[in-house]
Amino acid sequence: MDNELNCSPSPETVHAFQCGWAHIEKRYRSDGYVTVRSLIPHDLCDAVRGDYELEVKPSTAHIYRMSSARPEKNAFSAAGLLINPILNIQSVSPSRFPRFRRSGVALLTHQNLYRTVQELLGEACVLVQTMYFEGNPVTEPHQDAYYLDADDGRMVGAWIALEDIVPGAGRFFVCPGSQKIKPARNSGELNIAYHHDRYQEFVLRCIAEQKLELHAPALKKGDAVFWSSRTIHGSLETTTPDHSRSSCTAHFIARNSKLVQFQARTIRLNLEEANGVLIYRHKDQARFINRLVHGIECAVPTLFSATKRIAIRAFITH
Repeated sequence: MDNELNCSPSPETVHAFQCGWAHIEKRYRSDGYVTVRSLIPHDLCDAVRGDYELEVKPSTAHIYRMSSARPEKNAFSAAGLLINPILNIQSVSPSRFPRFRRSGVALLTHQNLYRTVQELLGEACVLVQTMYFEGNPVTEPHQDAYYLDADDGRMVGAWIALEDIVPGAGRFFVCPGSQKIKPARNSGELNIAYHHDRYQEFVLRCIAEQKLELHAPALKKGDAVFWSSRTIHGSLETTTPDHSRSSCTAHFIARNSKLVQFQARTIRLNLEEANGVLIYRHKDQARFINRLVHGIECAVPTLFSATKRIAIRAFITH
């Protein structure tokens, strides 16, 4: 494991938690989400953004992306903002992006973030998935449980603002109370392999029929939103395309839970420790076998993608 940055106590901890754990947990249980202010130190937010600008943004390498889960080169908006977000910061190449990987892990394992999730889950937790955003890809409303969840349904997501997010940059939104809606089954007419568009239509109908509200918290640098795997969330349309919305997301499960993909496949977690937090490095590019698979995906992307869809459909129908 490459050397990770150490997290030191944050002077903002008192401000972040001054409302008390009981209040944070109560809001999370009742609304399906909670916003915590001044959670991450500003210098750490700046470090992650700076390392992204230095190493990742100029790169022509193929990196795994949030929307496709495939390795792709950077794609930028007309304003020069990354619009295909990076998937799993903790797993990017340590030789190509050493600073970004270290500072990203330092932020995503920061004691304030970990402590909040631990309180929400009531036990020790594991970091299982992360993302990095600069521009807004316009994430359609969804429940994480359709894609990824703990076997006990208690996965916690966190969206961390690395800068002050202006209103028109495509703010993160949640639908309060939507955690009470049973997630759609990832199978049949709603299976992700061939009918993902129907799932997206299903969620939009739920929002309309349940008359759900969309809340888009105004977030400053270092603020974070935490939500349940069943809470409907996404991002608003961009109205000021020249503004970035630099941010990270993180997903956690309880230490004794299992990670389940597409409601069907249990993922075996080979865990490592970073700054006292257990993390899962999916497709870690520090490992030769993962670099080999990455190379195959880049060489024959169409064939690999088609084969993957067939495999997904096979195990979600059993």
